[in-house]
Amino acid sequence: MQELINFNEQRAEIYWWLSSLLARELTEDDINHYLGHEMHTFLSGLGKTPELKQPVDAFRDALKRLETREDAQLELAADFCGLFLSTPKTGALPYASIYVGESGLLNDKPAQDMSTLMSEYNIVQRKEFNEPADHVAVELDFMGNLIILANNQESEEKAEPVMQAQLNFINTMLLNWLPTFAKSCESRDSFGFYAAAVNLLVAFCKLDGAFLSGEDK
Repeated sequence: MQELINFNEQRAEIYWWLSSLLARELTEDDINHYLGHEMHTFLSGLGKTPELKQPVDAFRDALKRLETREDAQLELAADFCGLFLSTPKTGALPYASIYVGESGLLNDKPAQDMSTLMSEYNIVQRKEFNEPADHVAVELDFMGNLIILANNQESEEKAEPVMQAQLNFINTMLLNWLPTFAKSCESRDSFGFYAAAVNLLVAFCKLDGAFLSGEDK
């Protein structure tokens, strides 16, 4: 049980990391952290998993290019705004409703479904992050909390339904739109930092789904 708890904590941390990366523009301090030894070590470890090697290498390549990018913080902030804070015609908006909603507008059924799930599991969206519930950062934060909820159960038997809920969430609320979102980022992110991050996210979700379904055993 303890081994599973430790592994789950690592899974949750990755979801929370990617959530924070896609939630807001990076500051100078954030960028310095991304270019530092701790992040290098983290990504090196992540890249040892065969399914993640290529997307991790692409993200590390983007970081190397960021090191020599002039006005890196301002330019990366402009990339963030152009992708995630613009319009569906010019950007790659990070809301499930845009990709799998019936209207193609914000706050469609995916946002309502997310709100229902959050109420069901008593997981609250951060008040300071005033975005629709189907924003990618909200969904990834929810997934991290759902993982920790499984850890807080009294036994593996009681944790199992929450683990199953994680698999269902990946399949029905993440992988139903994230690959299309990633392609949109690829086509519109000329520098490639955020496109690489979202491609890594998709690869990790697929790997995590395989773990939860037992395919990696």
